[in-house]
Amino acid sequence: MSSERDWKLFRKRLPEWQERCMQSLLDEYSAIIAAAESPSTKFWKLERRLKQDISRVGVQAEMRRSRMHFNLHCLLLEKAITMSDLDGFSEELVASLAEV
Repeated sequence: MSSERDWKLFRKRLPEWQERCMQSLLDEYSAIIAAAESPSTKFWKLERRLKQDISRVGVQAEMRRSRMHFNLHCLLLEKAITMSDLDGFSEELVASLAEV
């Protein structure tokens, strides 16, 4: 179970992390569009990426307190955040995520 302080901090920071993640994805999509390939190749490559990326926690997270640890774990695995983004969270929570 997460502490109230961790939960409030998570809710505060998640939108910022998601915006940063989506900007990174948009940069990757721009590179796909700018590639020297046929329009149809670029279109279908982009379509595949969008389908894949829409389910990322860095894009769309289920906001439940019971899923906070899972969401943080996914954000770390997706490289949407780093351990330094967890500054301010409880030592117990950070330690439990340090193995990612």
